[in-house]
Amino acid sequence: MELSLTQLATLTGATPDPALRHDLVLTGFAALKEARPGELSFYGNERYLPDLRATKASAVLVPMDFAGEIPGVILLKVANPSASFAEVVKAVVPPARVFIPGVHPSAVIDATAQFDPATVCIHAGALIGAGVVIGHGTEIGAGCVLGDAVEIGENCLLHPRVTLYHHTRLGHRVALHAGVVIGADGFGYEFVNGRHLKIDQVGYVQIDDDVEIGANTTIDRARFGRTWIREGAKIDNQVQIGHNVTIGRHCIIVAQVGIAGSTSVGDYTVIAAQAGIAGHLDIGAQLVIGARAGVTKSILKKGQYMGYPAGPASEVRKQWVHIRKIGSILERLAALEKTAGPHGK
Repeated sequence: MELSLTQLATLTGATPDPALRHDLVLTGFAALKEARPGELSFYGNERYLPDLRATKASAVLVPMDFAGEIPGVILLKVANPSASFAEVVKAVVPPARVFIPGVHPSAVIDATAQFDPATVCIHAGALIGAGVVIGHGTEIGAGCVLGDAVEIGENCLLHPRVTLYHHTRLGHRVALHAGVVIGADGFGYEFVNGRHLKIDQVGYVQIDDDVEIGANTTIDRARFGRTWIREGAKIDNQVQIGHNVTIGRHCIIVAQVGIAGSTSVGDYTVIAAQAGIAGHLDIGAQLVIGARAGVTKSILKKGQYMGYPAGPASEVRKQWVHIRKIGSILERLAALEKTAGPHGK
């Protein structure tokens, strides 16, 4: 790739200093630490300020309020450096995949499946059941399995080995990465006469528009009704979502989170890595649940929560400080007891 400073300014909306080198041609992209002369990078977080000061990049996208200069580096101020960087990369780097309509001859497709072979792409080894509906512009990766009566909207992308159990419903522009399983039975049993008897799971999973789900994530079908992932939610790798859970619009759920059945999560909430949320809870909108938090009760008030059992972050941090002081407190207590003698005199 080759990108002039003028082209870069046009793509990002930045206005470089007229005194800077307009003959500069950028030839690549890299992180601040790895960047070499001729490459573009970006800076958007204060923790990386030392990397910015030491970078060898020729140009760096920085926030509008950034003050100061970096010798030898052209700084272009933009509203969101990370987003602008992504847009530049998208504009000049060839796409990782090219959509080519067609159906591979090794795909096994029920005669009642509905789709237009001129507008969808179905790769090798895909298995598509009875009554499946696939929208225009959708790509079904190699080895995917679509159970009976699955409905998929337009411009979706199923990477290899995705499994959609029967009656799963996907909206438009949904992306599912390799190994995702949608609609497996919810984990439900009744203990009767010394045995665990399976409860039938007769509901389905609905995934709305613009949802992306990471590799090897599993979302269980509802016992009855639906498990519902709402518009714009982004779910990382290896997340487990139980039956009848509702995930609100534009939520972020990070790797290895587990959410038990019948819990509802409000819009724009963030759940950090390895957090666990018990079943039948209400989690409000615009919350942040910290990494490895254990949520045992409903939380409705907007704010940040962490720890086990999860509580307001400010309170939990104070508790952790107190816990770390216990050792020194016990040592002081033992010294006082030794000074006072066995009878406290």
